[in-house]
Amino acid sequence: MSQGTTAASTVRRDIAGPALRAFFRISERWGLSTDQERLLLGSPGRSTFFRWKRDLAGQIPQDVLERISYVLGIYKALHLIFSNDRQADDWVSRPNLTPLLGGRSALDRMLGGQVADLFVVRQYLDAQRGWS
Repeated sequence: MSQGTTAASTVRRDIAGPALRAFFRISERWGLSTDQERLLLGSPGRSTFFRWKRDLAGQIPQDVLERISYVLGIYKALHLIFSNDRQADDWVSRPNLTPLLGGRSALDRMLGGQVADLFVVRQYLDAQRGWS
């Protein structure tokens, strides 16, 4: 293992706890099921997922950190767009007529299973905030 790989693993281990804690707090606010949480995290194995949820620590893969980063960005953008916390948290589950979502909810799009599904929702919200 190269020194760069070791350093990257250490960083992931160091930030895994805060990242997982934030993710599970957001998922609770959004009312997500276990299956939805797993999909947003890239469908890790059940035992891995439940270990992450129980321990809120350890090492998580880079793609999981990327997914959590998008979820955090989506959450933050919604709370900047909407002054009411409930409205911001409920938005992800409400049908949306924007061409990007075509009457589906942002959560439906985010649950497509690909990192790109999270990216697209994040990009849309950033554009709504004027950050595109």
